[in-house]
Amino acid sequence: MSEPRALGQAGLKNGGVPATTVWKDIMALIKVGIVNSNAITTFTGLWLALHFSGQGFFNNLDIVIYTLLGSSLIIAGSCSLNNYIDRDIDHLMDRTKGRPTVTGKMNPTKVAVVSFILIAAGTAFLMLTTWTAVLIGLVGVFSYIVLYTIWSKRRYVSNTIVGSISGAVPPLIGWAAVDANLHPMAWGLFLLLFLWQPPHFYALAMRRVEEYRAAGVPMLPVVKGFKVTKVHIYIWIAALLPLPFLFSSLGIPFTIFATLLTIGWLLTGIYAKKFRNDRKWATLMFVYSIQYLTILCVGMVIVTLI
Repeated sequence: MSEPRALGQAGLKNGGVPATTVWKDIMALIKVGIVNSNAITTFTGLWLALHFSGQGFFNNLDIVIYTLLGSSLIIAGSCSLNNYIDRDIDHLMDRTKGRPTVTGKMNPTKVAVVSFILIAAGTAFLMLTTWTAVLIGLVGVFSYIVLYTIWSKRRYVSNTIVGSISGAVPPLIGWAAVDANLHPMAWGLFLLLFLWQPPHFYALAMRRVEEYRAAGVPMLPVVKGFKVTKVHIYIWIAALLPLPFLFSSLGIPFTIFATLLTIGWLLTGIYAKKFRNDRKWATLMFVYSIQYLTILCVGMVIVTLI
């Protein structure tokens, strides 16, 4: 027993604060996982806009770079500012207690300043594309910081739905950077991301329900319990079923594929009931949700290349 204990202590310093590098702290501060996943959806919107407007990818490489840098920076800045605002409750949750705003490795005032600098820099890059992309980017920042983090997160069980607005903005930014006159398919991408987020985050909340309860965040499973949360998850997934028909321009094979992928998500939930363990059920649904979105986005790009 002494050896594992010694190994555990070796990874800690300063009274139990995990030993990390500056780079890891920065990545945790900007929530690099969220930045990366949103870069995928931003690129999807951008790629489809180039495809349907008949513009070449390499001929618009500058727009691609400005858009991805701009959107990633404003998302990184927004996530950093979210960490600054939530530093008083993040220590109550295992998945957030290692953030540098909690451990004290980063000065809160400096974090706030850096957050606004990142948002300003991202906005500057988007200004090199279209003003529509800039406006949508700022709407995303406002909805995430003000509507979600400050207003609804700690007050309302509908906080996840409110937060879904900002999460659905990236593909719109990507499309608008190429074509300011947003095509209906651009709004289809927005709707896809908006409907996808509640079942994704409800599953996460089920896995972390005690942490959210300790932090006083009224997530659906905290307020209504697992049974009601599962019903809501199924409803939101079912709402995704008609969406492939909004992307009929991508062809019938994609429409069928996307529909089967959504049905697979519902069937996964039914299959996972055999575990008779709500957290295992939630974990499987959470993992499927990540694969679902990634596969759909990649699929949209692939079908335009065939």
